[in-house]
Amino acid sequence: MSGRAQLMWDEAVTGYDFGPGHPMDPVRLALTRSLVGAFGLDRAVDVVAAKPAGESTLRLVHREDYIEAVKAASADPAAADPSYGLGTEDDPAFAGMHEVSALIAGQSVAAAEAVWRGDVEHAVNFAGGLHHAMPGAASGFCIYNDASLAIARLLELGAERVAYVDVDVHHGDGVQAAFWEDPRVLTISLHEHPRTLFPQTGWPEEVGAGAGEGAAVNVALPAGTGDAGWVRAFHAVVPELVADFRPQVLVTQHGADTHFEDPLAHLAVSLDAQRAVQVACHELAHGYAGGKWVALGGGGYEVVDVVPRSWTHLVGVAAGREVAPEALVPEGWRQEVFARTRQLGPGRMTDGRWPVGWAGWEAGYDPADRLDQAVLATRRAVFPLRGLLA
Repeated sequence: MSGRAQLMWDEAVTGYDFGPGHPMDPVRLALTRSLVGAFGLDRAVDVVAAKPAGESTLRLVHREDYIEAVKAASADPAAADPSYGLGTEDDPAFAGMHEVSALIAGQSVAAAEAVWRGDVEHAVNFAGGLHHAMPGAASGFCIYNDASLAIARLLELGAERVAYVDVDVHHGDGVQAAFWEDPRVLTISLHEHPRTLFPQTGWPEEVGAGAGEGAAVNVALPAGTGDAGWVRAFHAVVPELVADFRPQVLVTQHGADTHFEDPLAHLAVSLDAQRAVQVACHELAHGYAGGKWVALGGGGYEVVDVVPRSWTHLVGVAAGREVAPEALVPEGWRQEVFARTRQLGPGRMTDGRWPVGWAGWEAGYDPADRLDQAVLATRRAVFPLRGLLA
C-alpha cells in the first residue's frame, strides 16, 4: 500500500462547464483543489490523474444509444437531443461534453479500482458524485453517473457487497435506479423531501424490487432541517444498516448543497455538520468495510464560501490530516478567490457551530417532531425487510 489516501485530480475536469449563469460553476472545483493545496493536504495524499472512462466502462451503466447521443451533442451542441435530457436548461450541451464527462467518470472508477486493489485505503474524487444521470438520459446537471460506474466496476472486479451513502440535498436517484434490483448494492440517500425539491423522488417507500427489495433506503428530510436533525437522522439510519450489510467497500457522496447558504435547496445544515458526517463515514469505512472508502463530491452551488471548505475537510479526513474547524483560511487562497470571483473568501474553516450537538435515536422518538417522523417512516419501510427492528 503506497499511502493512506489518494486524491483524484486532473485540471481538465474544470472543463465540465455548462456556461455562464449555470449553477454548476467549475470554479468550485478549481478553488477546492487550490484550498487543498493551501493547507498542504496534497502532500499527505497521492495525487493521481486517471484516464477517461472508455466506452466499455460507460456501458456498465449507460445505454449505448445514450452514449452515442452524448458524443453527437459533444461534437455539435446544436444537435443535442432533448429526449436524452441533453440541450435542456439543466443540462445544456457544450463542446467536449462527452470527453470531460468521461474524464470525471474515469477518476471515480480509478478511485474504486485503487481502493479495491488495496493500493490505498481511501480515495477522493470531489469532481465526481454526479448521481442524477440515468442509464439512458442526462438529468440534474449530470451527464455520466460516475458513482454508479464506480460501483459497477467494483462488482465487475468481484465485490459482493458495496454500500453507497449519499448525503447530497437531492435524492441520489440515478444510483438507486442503476441498482434497484441488485441485492449486492445497498443505496442509502438522505435528502430534502421530494415534495419540496428536485427530483421529486426518494420517498421512504422506495425500497428496491425483486432480489433488491430492502436494498434501497431513503430518508426524506423536512425543509428547514438543521444540524442537530440532519446528524440525528444520519445516525438513526446509516450506521445500523451499514453494520448489518457489512460492505466490502463504502462509497459515499458528499454534496455540499445541504448548507444553509446554498441557493438551490432548503435545508439549514452548516459546514461543521457536513464535516461531522464526513468523519462518521470515515469511521464506518473502518468499522465495517475494512477501511475501504471511496468519497465523492456532488452538488453544491455556494461555490466560494461553502464548497471549497467542505471538500477540503473531506480530503483532510480521508488523508488522516483533519483540518481543525477553527483553522484560519490561508490568506493567499482568499486573494485567489477575489481575483477569480471578485468575492471575499471565508475567514475560517468553520461556521462557528463546532462541535455539533445532536441526540441519538436511542434518546427517544418524539411523535410531534417532523424530523423524527421522517426517520421513523424510513425505519418502518426498510428495517423489517432486512430483519432489523424498526
